[in-house]
Amino acid sequence: MRSFGVATSWLAASVAAAALIAVPTAKAQEDFPTKPVEMTILFGGTAQTIGQLLADLMSKELGQPVVPVSRTGGGGAIGYSHVHSTRPDGYNIVWNSNSISSGYHQGNLPFNYEAFEPIARVTVEVPALAVRADSGWESLSDMVEAVKSGETKLKMGASGQGSFTDLTAKALFQELGIEDKVVYVPYGDGKAPVELLAGRVDAAIQWPGQFIPHVQSGDLKMLCVTGSERVEVIDDVPTCAEAGAGDLDITMWRGLAAPEGTPQEVVEKLQEAARKAAESDQLKDASGKLGFEISFMDAQEFGELIAKDDEVIAELLKSGN
Repeated sequence: MRSFGVATSWLAASVAAAALIAVPTAKAQEDFPTKPVEMTILFGGTAQTIGQLLADLMSKELGQPVVPVSRTGGGGAIGYSHVHSTRPDGYNIVWNSNSISSGYHQGNLPFNYEAFEPIARVTVEVPALAVRADSGWESLSDMVEAVKSGETKLKMGASGQGSFTDLTAKALFQELGIEDKVVYVPYGDGKAPVELLAGRVDAAIQWPGQFIPHVQSGDLKMLCVTGSERVEVIDDVPTCAEAGAGDLDITMWRGLAAPEGTPQEVVEKLQEAARKAAESDQLKDASGKLGFEISFMDAQEFGELIAKDDEVIAELLKSGN
């Protein structure tokens, strides 16, 4: 009986100790955040600009700094791997994109989208195809006709093998039936306008925000955008489907995610901070200048979208091999 009493006392003490440990954990979730939150940014260009603004706006809502940290490289693999290795407590999040799927299905990541908890989709960006204004190509059909009738191949600017814009370009040229007449010329992140203006490439697919200033100066021309609908800030530019590229519809989403296992209460707080940021005048003003669109989705809807897009990207990569 005495041994039973000792065991009972030990069990009671263990339960009490566990309760003491659990209470601060629950309290920590309730009080989140009590220190700065680090937001990993995977890419430069407009992704970095939007991410930095989003971090600042979320800081005001959360009452703690959201610190943007650039971890570029490997098509997002470096940043994803860093965040994946951190504790699932909400203090490390990633400004993510469709790149989680393209990276995984190309073998650059040992884990897929399921390694992260979706927080919210914030924006969408539709790639645009641009050429020099003096190219003589006033439309997509002009370019296609010239490529088909010419003896030399189209020099297409590529921001990285297997990147989202690289996949977009290949899908577009497959739809147009000229994929065998295209050669891809690599350039650094955010360098599309520079390479076009210098004449080192004949065309490039990148985010509209990179091209808009050069279009306004009369040096570049956007022939089409790859989504199913025109982009509001450049609504005079047709979709590639309208311009003759079948039913092409490729759009990049950007949002936030945290390591798998991050408490739901923490995810919800981050989600609401992202929602308030998406509703702000500052982000709306930036969208008009940079050519992206605000398109908020909560965690559940965002998770469903990521899973759906993962299947599409896997199929696109398979067909491109």
